[in-house]
Amino acid sequence: MSTTTASPPTAAAPQAEFSIKSIIAPLLAVIIGMIMVILDSTVVNVAIPNLQEYFHTSLNSIQWTITGYTLALAAVIPLAGWMTDKFGSKRIFLITIALFTLGSVLCAAAQTAEQLVLFRVIQGIGGGMVSPIGMAMIFKLAPADKRGSVMGMLGIPMLLAPAAGPILSGWLIGLSSWHWIFLINLPIGIAALIVGAKFLPTGDRQKTPALDVLGMILAPIAFSMLAYGVSESGKGWTETSTLTGLVVGGIALLVFIFVELRKQQPLLELRVFGSSDFVRGVVLTWFSQVALMGSILMVPLYLQNVLHYTPLKSGLTTLPMAIGSALFMPIGGRLFDKIGARPLAFVGLGVISGALFILSQIDTDTTRFMIMLPLAMMGMGMGLSMMALNTHVLNAAPRKLVSRVTPLTTASQQVIMSFAIAGMTGYLSSRITHHLAAGAEPVAGSTAAFGDTFFLTASIACVGVALSLILRKPRPKAEPVTADASGKPAADVDASMLMGH
Repeated sequence: MSTTTASPPTAAAPQAEFSIKSIIAPLLAVIIGMIMVILDSTVVNVAIPNLQEYFHTSLNSIQWTITGYTLALAAVIPLAGWMTDKFGSKRIFLITIALFTLGSVLCAAAQTAEQLVLFRVIQGIGGGMVSPIGMAMIFKLAPADKRGSVMGMLGIPMLLAPAAGPILSGWLIGLSSWHWIFLINLPIGIAALIVGAKFLPTGDRQKTPALDVLGMILAPIAFSMLAYGVSESGKGWTETSTLTGLVVGGIALLVFIFVELRKQQPLLELRVFGSSDFVRGVVLTWFSQVALMGSILMVPLYLQNVLHYTPLKSGLTTLPMAIGSALFMPIGGRLFDKIGARPLAFVGLGVISGALFILSQIDTDTTRFMIMLPLAMMGMGMGLSMMALNTHVLNAAPRKLVSRVTPLTTASQQVIMSFAIAGMTGYLSSRITHHLAAGAEPVAGSTAAFGDTFFLTASIACVGVALSLILRKPRPKAEPVTADASGKPAADVDASMLMGH
C-alpha cells in the first residue's frame, strides 16, 4: 500500500520540474546573450563607410572588421562541445558573454583600424560559442513534448536580430556616432551575465573527456580558412588568397573528418551523420540558410545601392520580415510539437519560394509596398520552418550528444552561409555585367540583375520544398542514462544507437 501511495508524488515531481514556466528564466538569459551576439553580425555592415572615414583607411582594410569577426566565430565554434563537457555549459556561457562584452567595449575605445580589427576578433572568440551552447542548454531543459514551443521562442532572436541590426545601427550612427553600435552591448552583456548567473542550471558537466589535441588544431584551421577563402572570393575565385583559403581549409577539413571518425571522444561528433533523419534535417537547414541570405543580404543591397535608401530607411523597409518571423516562430514551435517538422518545412519553404519569386519580378516601377509584402511572407515562412528544422535535427541525435551536435550544425551553417553569400554576390555581379553589356541603363540593368538573383534563390528554395517531403519524425531512441549507470563509455553507446538509423 505504501508503494502505491508513493507513486503519484514521484510522477508529479518531474512534471513540475520540467514545466514551461521553470525554464522561462534560463531561456531569457540565453535569448539576451544570443540577441547581443547576432546583432553584431549585421550592425557593423552599415557602419563601414563611417569607420573608413573615421580611421582614414581603405575599404579593404576596414573590411577586416567583418572578416576577422567571421574567422574568429568559425574558429571557436567547434570547441564549444568539449569546453562545455569539461567545464560546464553555464560557466563557459557566462565566460563567453563576458569576453564578448569586453571585446565590445574595447572596439568602442579603438584608436586605430588595426586595434578595431583585433578587438573584433576578441568579440568573435567570445561570440562564437554563445549560440551553440545556448541552444544545447535550452534543448536539454525542455521536455520532449514541449521542445518545439521552447525552441520556437529561442528562435525569435535568431531571425529578429539580423533584421533589426541595420535599423539599430542606422539609428545609433545618425543619433550619435559609430562607437555606440559597440557600447550598446555593455548594458545588454551585463544583463545577460546577471540573469545567467542567477537562473542558468549548473551541474551538467560530463566525465572529463580526453583532450582531442589534433582535432582542436585542425578544426579552427579548417573552418576559419574556408570562411576566409570564401570571403576573399569577391576578388575572384582564382585569386591567390581565395585559392589558399579554400585549399588549406579543404585539406584540413578532410584530415579533420578522417581523424574525428577514428576517435572515441572526438571534438565534433561526426558519427551523427550516420542518422538519416539527422542528415535530411541538416540538408534542409542549409537550403533555408541560402533562402534567408537571399533576403537579408540582397534586399538591403538593392535598396541602398540601386534605390539609394539610407541605412535607416532600408532597415525599416525590411522590418516586416522581422515582424513576420517573430509572430510565426512561436506558432511554428507549437505546431512542431503536434505535427512534426515535415508539414512546417513544406509550407514554410513554399511561402519563402513564393516570396522570392515575387521579388524576382521587381523593376524600376516596383513600389516600396511590393517589396515589403514578400519580405513579410519571408518572415512568416522562416518562422514556421527554421526552428522546426533545427529542433528536428537535435531530436535526431542522442540527447547526450546535443552539446556536441549544436557546434557541428552551427559550424556547418556558418560555412554554407559564407558560400551562399559569395555565390550570390558573384552571380549578381555577373548578371549586372550581362545586362549592361546588352545595352540596359545602369539602374534598369542592376534591377534586372537583382531580379535574376532572387529567381535563382527562389529556385533553390523550391528544391528545399521538394526535399521536405522526405522528412520523417526521428525514430524513438532510449536515453543513454542506462549505459552510464552500467559504466559503459557514453561514446560507445551513442555510436551504437546511431547505427540503427
